[in-house]
Amino acid sequence: MQSGNVTTPFGRRPMSLALVRQQVATAEIPPGKRADKWKVFRDASEARVPLGLQDRSLAVLDALLSFYPENELRQDAQLVVFPSNAQLSLRAHGIAGATLRRHLALLVDAGLVIRKDSANGKRYARKDRSGVIESAFGFDISPLLLRCEELAGMAQKVAADRAAFRRAKEELTIRRRDVRKLISAAIEEGAPGDWATMEDVYISLVSRVPRAPTMAEVVEVSKEMTLLHEKIINALKSVDNLKNTSSYAAHNEPHIQNSKPDSTSELEPSSEKELGANSRLNPPAKAELQRSFPLGLVLKACPEISAYGPAGTIGNWRDLMSAAVVARSMLGISPSAYQEACEVMGPENAAVTLACILERAGHINSAGGYLRDLTSRAQRGEFSLGPVLMALLRSAGDSGREAG
Repeated sequence: MQSGNVTTPFGRRPMSLALVRQQVATAEIPPGKRADKWKVFRDASEARVPLGLQDRSLAVLDALLSFYPENELRQDAQLVVFPSNAQLSLRAHGIAGATLRRHLALLVDAGLVIRKDSANGKRYARKDRSGVIESAFGFDISPLLLRCEELAGMAQKVAADRAAFRRAKEELTIRRRDVRKLISAAIEEGAPGDWATMEDVYISLVSRVPRAPTMAEVVEVSKEMTLLHEKIINALKSVDNLKNTSSYAAHNEPHIQNSKPDSTSELEPSSEKELGANSRLNPPAKAELQRSFPLGLVLKACPEISAYGPAGTIGNWRDLMSAAVVARSMLGISPSAYQEACEVMGPENAAVTLACILERAGHINSAGGYLRDLTSRAQRGEFSLGPVLMALLRSAGDSGREAG
């Protein structure tokens, strides 16, 4: 016998050695084994791509299973169905004869069904006098019972791969948007750097993603987009983005540390009577907002901002203001909105305000609109950073107690 294909009796159809082995294996199904036929069908449907099946193939398999009278496949049951092509076509939603035969062949090649031919090639069942089927000729669906665990594993892997692919595409989309925002912000602010080249690299990466990308293509582009993102972040960190706002801070009153960070009253806005004669020089909003809070207090209330500092840490006020510039871009806040906040509140308090917004970003629909609203309120003397920081500190304390 040759090692290639063998031929079934009467020259019905060439059969590979793999299919012969499959036939032998079905005779070794463990006694008492059973499985829900529709659960097996769903697993086969999920695994159709690695099995080499098409949607029409599944429609034909569904039709074949509908001719098996029970919902449960059992090792001790008669697992051969024998519908005619006309009956199969009808239950497979009117599939054409040639198409039906092609997809039956695919099911056989996938090892999900086995042809069990009669001497004359017809499909039928031979019954005894009591009506019990003694033998049947048609399509043996016992491989579905034999391979039910294997099909379940294949289905789970396909589902896991699909979820991983979806996450990879989402990560690429987020990274792409971040890079786009950072480049646009850098160009808009006139930050020194070769932004035109970075823009060209970005456009080149985006153009490499086809309409229907593979997992490998998405991962490769995502890696390069991440490298570009890191390059842009490093370039922004090395630029003195706050040169103008820092000089503005030096022009105004010097930085005053609050010697009583635990005193809530010192963080509340001052009234005109408390300000006395100085109220004519500094309006209430300006006087309160120009009082910077201890850096340790700010970082304790707003820990998220530290991730945007140099090397992921913040050691001084300059680091905080640099981190605020990066976080501002990530939140989608326009440079003009942040510049206005710096002019009204002062650069340090504007950075603290942005850190507070970042901490509550999940609860804010438009970070840019929210910052503009706070700036307007600060200009009218209606906004105080103290209560905001105290609320965040209390929230952090409550979270810590719940975690404990």
